[in-house]
Amino acid sequence: MNTLRAWQRTSQLPRLEQQMLWEHVLGVSRAWLIAHDTDELPEAAVQAYARLEQERLGGTPMAYLVGWREFMGHRFSVSPSVLIPRPDTETLVEHALSCLEGKLQPRVLDLGTGSGIVAISIALARPDAQVVATDFSADALQIATKNSHDLCAKVEFFAGSWYDALQGVEGFDVIVSNPPYIAANDPHLSEGDVRFEPDMALSDGADGLTDLQTIINGASRFLLPSGQLWMEHGWDQAVQVRHMLQQAGFKAVHSKQDLAGIERISGGCINDF
Repeated sequence: MNTLRAWQRTSQLPRLEQQMLWEHVLGVSRAWLIAHDTDELPEAAVQAYARLEQERLGGTPMAYLVGWREFMGHRFSVSPSVLIPRPDTETLVEHALSCLEGKLQPRVLDLGTGSGIVAISIALARPDAQVVATDFSADALQIATKNSHDLCAKVEFFAGSWYDALQGVEGFDVIVSNPPYIAANDPHLSEGDVRFEPDMALSDGADGLTDLQTIINGASRFLLPSGQLWMEHGWDQAVQVRHMLQQAGFKAVHSKQDLAGIERISGGCINDF
């Protein structure tokens, strides 16, 4: 008999992952699953679940199977065209918001927005802000635009590579970015969920510092006189990124730790405070 209870006894997946897949396939809540665990399941739903379960057993991330991941209390649509949101990136959003305190109608730029989690989270927290986001990937921008619409966030999107997307647009209080920063030869690229994420969003194809350097080099033209640049980077890149910022003339350069105590973001001000 095809029931939820029967599948729970035979499935190789953890109970929570089973529940998430059944919620997705049936379009129901967790409470419904509990209340109807002995109901006969539709054959089409059983087949759909079985396919997803096999994909999950093969390593496909849950976020791609169900099509969403939560970030800072909001549900964001995701696909294999964008990175899966991670709690580490909350550090970037939270610090950006702290940089905007006391500023009226601040202007914010998010470079390489992906699914839009950084730009949209800032826009939701500061509805008065003018938030601009860019990405080179048309597929990523489509997902980011959907997330912006679904979450009622005011974000303006531009297509293009880093600052090249911003023809005639400049003057930002804060520039933020979570760019590709994994070195091309890093073994982590062939492990875990990362195996399924888009290569161009993970690595610059070189030493992991190339895109960070590009963002730093171009920032001064787009920042207001008191503007700040903040970037997420790898767990072991903080010292190098701070040096790059200092070499480019940034002031008050420092790093911020994530909840695990890792220096996760680095940045500074284009002029002295």
